[in-house]
Amino acid sequence: MAQTTRSTTSLQSRAARFGTFGGVFVPNVLTILGIILFLRTGWVVGQAGLFHALLIVALANAISLLTGLSLAAVATAMQVRAGGKYYIISRSLGLEVGGAIGIPLYLSQAISVAFYIIGFTESIRALEFFRPFDPRLISTGVVLLFGGIAFIGADFAIKVQYFIFAALMGALASFFAGGWDAIQPPVLTPSYTEGLNFWRVFAVFFPAVTGIAVGASMSGDLKDPGKSIPRGTIASILFTGTIYFATVVWLALHGTPQELIENTLIMQEIARWPLLIFVGVWSATLSSALGSIMAAPRTLQAIARDRIVPRILAAQMGSPTEPRMAVLLTTAIALAVIWAGDLNFVAPIITMFFLNTYGMMNLAAGIERLVGNPSFRPRFHIHWSLSLLGAAGCYGAMFLINPLATVVAIVSSYGIYFYLQRRAVAHTWGDVRSGIWFALARWALLNLESQPYHAKNWRPNILVFTGQPHNRQHLVSMAEWLSRGQGIVSFFQLIVGDVEQLALRRLRAVARRQIRSYILGRNMAAFPEADIVPDFFTGAVTVAQSHGVGGLEPNTVLLGWSGTPQGRRTLVRLLRTLGHLGKSVLFLHYDPARGVGRQATIDVWWRGRSHNGELMLLLAYIIARHPSWDGARIRLRRVISRAEGREMTEAHLRSLLAEVRVDAEPHVIVAPEDEPFIETVRRYSTDTDLTLLGMARPAPEQVEGYAERLDGLVRSVGTVLLVHSAHEEALLNAGE
Repeated sequence: MAQTTRSTTSLQSRAARFGTFGGVFVPNVLTILGIILFLRTGWVVGQAGLFHALLIVALANAISLLTGLSLAAVATAMQVRAGGKYYIISRSLGLEVGGAIGIPLYLSQAISVAFYIIGFTESIRALEFFRPFDPRLISTGVVLLFGGIAFIGADFAIKVQYFIFAALMGALASFFAGGWDAIQPPVLTPSYTEGLNFWRVFAVFFPAVTGIAVGASMSGDLKDPGKSIPRGTIASILFTGTIYFATVVWLALHGTPQELIENTLIMQEIARWPLLIFVGVWSATLSSALGSIMAAPRTLQAIARDRIVPRILAAQMGSPTEPRMAVLLTTAIALAVIWAGDLNFVAPIITMFFLNTYGMMNLAAGIERLVGNPSFRPRFHIHWSLSLLGAAGCYGAMFLINPLATVVAIVSSYGIYFYLQRRAVAHTWGDVRSGIWFALARWALLNLESQPYHAKNWRPNILVFTGQPHNRQHLVSMAEWLSRGQGIVSFFQLIVGDVEQLALRRLRAVARRQIRSYILGRNMAAFPEADIVPDFFTGAVTVAQSHGVGGLEPNTVLLGWSGTPQGRRTLVRLLRTLGHLGKSVLFLHYDPARGVGRQATIDVWWRGRSHNGELMLLLAYIIARHPSWDGARIRLRRVISRAEGREMTEAHLRSLLAEVRVDAEPHVIVAPEDEPFIETVRRYSTDTDLTLLGMARPAPEQVEGYAERLDGLVRSVGTVLLVHSAHEEALLNAGE
């Protein structure tokens, strides 16, 4: 064991080998100070003028700074491992969201390698020596060279980046050292060409600042990601932002609008040593390509380790630290894109996926802070509103840059999300989603608790004593029909016995797990519960009082009708107690021979002496609206002893149905005075698919006799739902 621990520690020490400067700051700077700095900043100044150009740079950097702050907050609230942005998002918003962002992010990083190298190839073909060569062959050679560098390892790549960083700084020094003898009045006002405006020019410039998280992709290779990512990211944003502001001002002092718009190499003309500008352009494109070919394989490696894609893609092929299989795949993708040709359509989609990632990063930080999960304890603090503002800026920029590409990026991400959700990929870490639901539930419960109850808002919140539900399928079906996707159902198993002994055997946890498995298997919307109780009656009464929270306490208890005299007496005792506690009670007598027939007719027998009829009508209405009972007839039946009262009673029933807005057929039955009610029910409801009968609340001394009368009643017809309403006011008449 000790040897294994030492081995693991050794591997970690070999992997974690870069600090803030080499692992985060330099990769970020080399990606941000890219080809737009040298070939498009002058165009932006010529189009927008000095003031608007400064505003464009300020807005773009504000979005990148907010994203950097969010990245810093999330990175200091967890132990960041390999995968950078993907790792942070998946551990904050869940594996499905992480995969939906991570896969497009990896493809964007891989395609970016080709994109930057094609830009490099186009720039060097301005030299006479390279013009005869096929640009695709030149790009292929560079891709293979960079793929080899990445295959050898990040140590070598980082060393190469230092030389590129030095060349880039030399180009900038040359630019700011030149032009001191040619300063002219600045270009202040916009000179937009036809079809352009402030936001279109902003859209052209914004991709320049989307490289702020390249260093975060090296998280698995950093000595201390929690410190290096926030420090290196924010420092790179501030450093590059200062350079862009200075570049805008210096360009505005050295050219007319027409010169700035038409001459993409105006920085070379201003520079003191023009050749260094060419070197800077090459450095910018090559550094961006090198940063991408280092970041992309590490993103893919993290995704593969989470089994979102085949795990073989995380293979290191003999290296203790390098994701070599992912490097090979990334190189292959870059080569395929180079030989596929035009990148005009691909380029904006690349930017969309990057911005989508940054938007999610802001959302992760904002939601974590807003929800207030106790586990979210960042060392770097930022108010949630700033993170959400950064998210809004990212998604706003996406639509400004290219609405179609934005839609493609969002649809792709959602497609991957739903695919992963259907796969139900397992993971062992918690994420913010449970915190979101907890916060929403807490807010809703507190508001629900403060609202006065009104029968108009009555919904079935049903506590079903099923035991293990697979043993009582008829109770499960009835609960489904009654809730109809709008109520709350809890399946409860009462485990009778010695609480201390059974708790030691963990029977409660086993029972809940089995009920939950049953619910998931049937794709039901219900809650699993189990309790250990000394006896069934005491347990049922205790659970009915204690289950639920706030305004979501159960208002209805559903049980199966017992086949034994003792069981029936217990149920009637429960009826009395639960009724006094304000719980409506339902007993289901299921006829196994007939079931619920064709599910075409429901009879409601109302004797007019309680509120049971109103609840029975409501329940019948809910059941009839379930897809399983689609088109079922509801018959409201009332027994009278004199024929003279038929017309008046029928009019009363029609008035009641119109008032409560239930589509049912009123049936008035004139029965002989000496005919027991049970015989009348048998004569008229024998062929009914479901019969609803009301129950009274008997006196204690009447429990045994009442239980046997009920048993005779339910056995006279098929499947019967016995109903006792505990509500003092009519449930259905409150709709006005």
